[in-house]
Amino acid sequence: MSSPLAPFGYRAFAILWVATVVSNVGTWMNDVGAAWLMTELAPSPALVALVQTATTLPVFLLALPAGAIADIVDRRKLLLLVNLLMAVTASLMTILVWSGAMTVELLLLFTFLLGAGAAFIAPAWQAIVPGLVPREALPAAISLNSVGINVSRAIGPALAGALIVSVGLYAPFLVNALSFIGIVLALWFWRNADSKTGTLPAEKLLPAMLAGLRYASHSPPLKHTILRAITFFVFASAYWAMLPLIARDVLGGGSGLYGLLLGCVGVGAVSGAVALPKLRRHLEINRLVLLGSLGTAAAIAIMASIPHPVAAAAAALVAGSGWIAVLSSFNVSAQTALPNWVRARGLSLFLTAFFGAMSGGALLWGLLAEELGVATTLLVAAAAMAVVAPLALRIRLTAGDGSQHAASLHWPAAPIVPEDVSQTGPVMVTVDYRVDPAKRAVFDQLMQRLRESRLRDGAYSWQLYQPLEEEGLLREAFMLGSWQDHLHQHERVTEAERSLQAEIRQQLLPGGDPVVRHHLPARLTDS
Repeated sequence: MSSPLAPFGYRAFAILWVATVVSNVGTWMNDVGAAWLMTELAPSPALVALVQTATTLPVFLLALPAGAIADIVDRRKLLLLVNLLMAVTASLMTILVWSGAMTVELLLLFTFLLGAGAAFIAPAWQAIVPGLVPREALPAAISLNSVGINVSRAIGPALAGALIVSVGLYAPFLVNALSFIGIVLALWFWRNADSKTGTLPAEKLLPAMLAGLRYASHSPPLKHTILRAITFFVFASAYWAMLPLIARDVLGGGSGLYGLLLGCVGVGAVSGAVALPKLRRHLEINRLVLLGSLGTAAAIAIMASIPHPVAAAAAALVAGSGWIAVLSSFNVSAQTALPNWVRARGLSLFLTAFFGAMSGGALLWGLLAEELGVATTLLVAAAAMAVVAPLALRIRLTAGDGSQHAASLHWPAAPIVPEDVSQTGPVMVTVDYRVDPAKRAVFDQLMQRLRESRLRDGAYSWQLYQPLEEEGLLREAFMLGSWQDHLHQHERVTEAERSLQAEIRQQLLPGGDPVVRHHLPARLTDS
């Protein structure tokens, strides 16, 4: 197993990691400032929770197109542009708060805009990580990304609370604006971006989005990760949304206590991340997620039932450890479920589930707190999580090393067609098989797996036919939108699919190799 710190031996990863941590410190300070500012502008549980919703909703709405864009453009340039726009937004926000011109509506608007920037950054950044480190260091790199987020969470909130008290409410917004300088410079000088392979033209945005959705719908590992993420984050969002009110109303504290509690969450997460490599050696990924979920439920219950700062701080430490165990496990499961060509889109769907659950959950718990109170609402969330977490074990997570998704390029070269028909379609590809009758049952099982593979890689329809005129012949037929889509399919075929097709060949009659034919729409001539 790779050392937890091995990715730091790769210069590009180390520089971008540090720059991202600095930027995230500013982001967490901005989040603390926004949440606390809302308690002064409109101290309503629903409106305070709405700040969390405004932060996470953009990712839910924009993650899929953002992921598609990240898969078809230069990710370095995309990250650079978005970070520059976010720096401008954060600067305007600072001016409004400093001048006293900030309102509830403007606060929610600027929070939404910064969340929109995060929606474009997250899938692109996560998608470049496998290109920064070798495959064996990828789980460690993913964990270090989570550690970086939580290091910034440990520093940012506490620093924000201290600056609000000593300097003023505008201070965390100012630091956030300045924090973009490092990441912009790091991206500007980083030249080893995006090792995109292949000579085909890039996909268009809408087809790329549809391809990402089609891949996810036929990828059980990714679907399972997304479903498990929803079952956790919708309940875990309760303490994130309610934490400002826990500090102010339940514990009777101020912004300093709020920052301290967030800092404890970050410290707990960093401590949990340090322990993760050892835990992974002894706990299978599904049990690790269960442990983190139950720990989070216990932490939420303590925050609700013991109104004392020390108990709340201890609960925040536990909550942070549970959060990192679950989030890191989900990230590893999602990353290793995806090949590079669709990585950002697949991760964007995971992020959509993540932030959608966080956004919807925050709104739900905020509205419920209006009726039941903060403490009772937290107890409801904790009890629900404790019940759902064991039931969710039926949806199994997997965590390979991703090697099965390496491009194999083992298909024979496709026929050459004129450039003017490369965008025409639909295209039908047929493959004829002469199956050993004694091996038909195994062949059918393998073809079901092949069907999922074809549909993941670009086909929109698949059938297996038995021609009545030729006994013993089975014909596979699948449809693609255009000839160029089929050429993309040639580039996407993986080592796992090579192995699957080799197994299928073993079920055929001796000498009966598959026969592949490509079909383009026929052009009718005038008679």
